[in-house]
Amino acid sequence: MPERRKYCIEVAPLARFIPEQSKPEENRYLFAYTITIRNVGSVPAQLVSRHWIITDANQTVHEVRGLGVIGQQPLLKPGESFRYTSGSQLATPVGTMRGSYQMMAADGTPFIAEIPEFTLAMPRVLH
Repeated sequence: MPERRKYCIEVAPLARFIPEQSKPEENRYLFAYTITIRNVGSVPAQLVSRHWIITDANQTVHEVRGLGVIGQQPLLKPGESFRYTSGSQLATPVGTMRGSYQMMAADGTPFIAEIPEFTLAMPRVLH
């Protein structure tokens, strides 16, 4: 049986378009995204900060850095998960988000949890 990694966070994103808050005629497209963060490692770990890289269809890149997520810095014991929903605005109907969470293990070891790239897309824009 393989040894469980000491520091291991799984990140699962899910995005959706918010038509009622979008104004395509003004190049304003709003998206909500729900992120599930799960500690699959063997030590407790706290989410300290975030770094997002948001790219629209024009290849305009916007980076966001900040402490925690939605005003929280959740501490996850092994096997625990934390889910939150936030939002992003693009000037195009399609774009991507990716990034990382800066984590701190209970033993004082800092590590990075990668956020896999996911697509933000207005329905019926992508095939």
